[in-house]
Amino acid sequence: MLRPRRLLLIITLLAVRIVAAEPPPPVNLGWDRVPLYVHFGKRDGDLTTAELDFLAAHAPVVALEKSHGAAVHGSTEAGIAATARELKRRNAGIRVLFYLNAFINWPGYAAQRTYRDEWTLRDARGEIVRHPSGTPRPDPSQAAFREWWAEVVAGAHRDAPLDGLFADALPQALSPALARQVGAEKARAVVAGLREMLALTKARLGPGRIIVVNGTRTKDFREILDWEGVDGVMIEHFAAFGKDGPADIKADLETLALAAARGKFAVLKGWPGFNWLDRGMMARPRAELLALARERVTFPLACFLVAAQPGSFFAYSWGYTADHGMLEPYAEFTRRLGPPAGAARWEGVSATRDFAHASVRVDLASRTAQIDWK
Repeated sequence: MLRPRRLLLIITLLAVRIVAAEPPPPVNLGWDRVPLYVHFGKRDGDLTTAELDFLAAHAPVVALEKSHGAAVHGSTEAGIAATARELKRRNAGIRVLFYLNAFINWPGYAAQRTYRDEWTLRDARGEIVRHPSGTPRPDPSQAAFREWWAEVVAGAHRDAPLDGLFADALPQALSPALARQVGAEKARAVVAGLREMLALTKARLGPGRIIVVNGTRTKDFREILDWEGVDGVMIEHFAAFGKDGPADIKADLETLALAAARGKFAVLKGWPGFNWLDRGMMARPRAELLALARERVTFPLACFLVAAQPGSFFAYSWGYTADHGMLEPYAEFTRRLGPPAGAARWEGVSATRDFAHASVRVDLASRTAQIDWK
């Protein structure tokens, strides 16, 4: 029989381990500086020491994309795990998220060896439903697939110091295009399955880890904010990809407040006026692209600042690999910001807002902005 003092010691150690395994979700970083969220993958090699040091010092929340480190470590799971360990060694407080697409069977995961073909989504003719890239889609209406998917995420967290999940491509299931492919009844079953799958995954991860989903787009897909298991949402196409009119931009900014009202956070993904799909721009020297990105950060950042809520995050780059600008310093992200003096003051599609160390002005119609740092 254990002595009382030794039993108390064991209980205390177990409690410490539980607390250490479940850090609080990063829903409010405060207003000291621009609250950043970094989302990328490096597919052709490990991060360099300089890149790891930069992330550990500048990125409170990092999501590591599909195929990250797979070329070196043999799988996405192993690549993400290796980077997570290095980042945590440098900064124990950094939050690192695992990436898994909810509606596209991207390759590069060791878990694909246990995926079953019968879980692939098919239309009424029995033809495989595919993403425009040709990659097959899974069928979340099947309970066995949902169990498998949730276990892939949970297993990644058992093997690495991870803090949650980025679940991608939910709008592709909510889009009317899916009903045209598989029929309205099947489309509804897929969406219901996705909701259940995320709730199941959240339960497996526990309350100390978060699930961020992609996402909302202007006024579309906001229903995701009410889904069980979803802690945060990404607004990925902000002022870009054909969603750049004043009404679209303002609708996206309003989503930041809608998320906060539901006790959830939102990531606003800003763009420098070009993206990785623009072949002409991508042919330019990378130094030129970075200079343009630094020159053009003011408008998306100012938009974010006039609408930001406690728990809002800002991301900025021209794509999702290590070469697309997320691993570079921007002077605006290092400046002191301080808390806002109040909500933004809107006149039509123009707004101003004051912070302790900055004054912000935006005009959505002219796409102009000014940030005066104090």
